[in-house]
Order: sequence, then C-alpha cells, then structure tokens
Amino acid sequence: MALVLADSKPFIFGEVLQLNSTVLGQDRVLNVHLPEGYSPDSSTTYPVIYVLDGSANEDFPHIAGLAQFMNMYDLLPKSIVVGVANKGPSRYHDFTSPSKVDSDMVWIPTNGGSAAFIDFLRQEVQPLVNQRYKVNGTRMVIGQSLGGLLCAEILFKRPELFDDYVIVSPSFWWDNGSLANGSEAWVRDHSTLQKKIFLAMAHDDDMMQPQMDKLVAALKTYAKAPLQWTYVPFPEESHATILHRAVYRGFEWLTSGK
Repeated sequence: MALVLADSKPFIFGEVLQLNSTVLGQDRVLNVHLPEGYSPDSSTTYPVIYVLDGSANEDFPHIAGLAQFMNMYDLLPKSIVVGVANKGPSRYHDFTSPSKVDSDMVWIPTNGGSAAFIDFLRQEVQPLVNQRYKVNGTRMVIGQSLGGLLCAEILFKRPELFDDYVIVSPSFWWDNGSLANGSEAWVRDHSTLQKKIFLAMAHDDDMMQPQMDKLVAALKTYAKAPLQWTYVPFPEESHATILHRAVYRGFEWLTSGK
C-alpha cells in the first residue's frame, strides 16, 4: 500500500542574500540564520557571528546549527549567523596574502587576494548586515585552515573589524610562516587590545604547529587584560574533523562568565 503525504514544503533555515561587490568585481552570496524570536519590529538587538567558508555546502549550516543548539539551552547569546560564501575556486585567492614561496605559487598561482577580501568584509558585508538586521555591534569571526589564516591576518592587520576571533587550525605555513613569524612584535604592540582570541589545533597540523607555538608563546609573554586568549589542542581530532568540537569549545569559552 502506497503512503500518501498530507503535505510537503521546504525546510527554511535562513535566507540567502546576493550582493554585487564593487570591491571584488563580482556577485557574492551571504547565508544568514536568524535566532528564534528575531523580529525586525522588536527593539532587541543581537551579536553577529561571521563564518568564513560560509557556503551552504561548507561551514555555514554547521556553525549556525551549533549556535541554534546552544541557544536552546542558553549556552550562547542568541546571535545572527552570517556565512560568507565562497565563489568557485576563489577561496584560495581570497584567503591568502601574496607569497614568494615557489611551492605556494605552484599550488595557488592566483594567490594574494586577502587584502581585497578584507576590504570586502569591511566596506560591503558588515555595512549591509548592520543596515538590514538588528545588531548590537558585537562581532565574531570564525575560520578554519586557510579561513583560519585569514582570521589571523584580520586580527593582525585590521583587528577593529571583529571583537572575538575563533581561529581553528590556521594554515600558518603559508609564505614560510611570515604572518605568525611577526606575532611577537604584534602582541607586544597590542598587548592590551580589547579582544578575545580562541585558538585550536588538531593533532596532524604539523605544518603549522611551529608557527602556532610562536603565537602562543608571544601571547603568554606579553598579553595583558583586557586582551583575553586561550589555546586548546585537540589531540583526538584531525584537520578534517576538528571544526565542530573546536567551535563548540570556543563558544563555551567566549561566553563563560557572561
């Protein structure tokens, strides 16, 4: 006997925004999840969590799902989650600074677009989100691997763009580790910056562990309140499996005491 459905309709988890980026010279997509109870007519405002690699088939639904789950139990402030979607292979261009290393040039011949992508976030993405949604001015950014590398570059070069940074298994090996190699000078010069930084690494991230160790050592030596940071290794996770557990732990740490 064939079963007959009474009804069928799409399961809507968020909304998709498309904007024509003048900075990047192309159309780009933002995926947005709004917290339960969100109303444009309410006076309630929300923090915003920005997710790099934020396409529908990448990290966006996973991070938005974690936020939604933690919201159910008041483990995380209700937040707007914005996934900044990638466009084709441009991820490798968007998330890397120019490299002078031959092997980097072979792997990503179109590298070097991170400065423009950061301008895209600053000049177009954040203003659009601020204009369209009920935001309270608190902003978090999450990135893994090359996305983590970009998060760290934003922290070092444009720290004012975000308040909280969740940096998971960042590809610090890029350009012979040039970004993390400057971490001591950066932390020394920004030792009391009012930021929260959550760092995580998987057990098989050997290529970038030395650079992560440099950053952690610099933070241990120079960081002072109100700069807050923590480093959590995940020996039971690989580069491919670390994201969910690291972000969950990051959410817990960032909201502890609130």
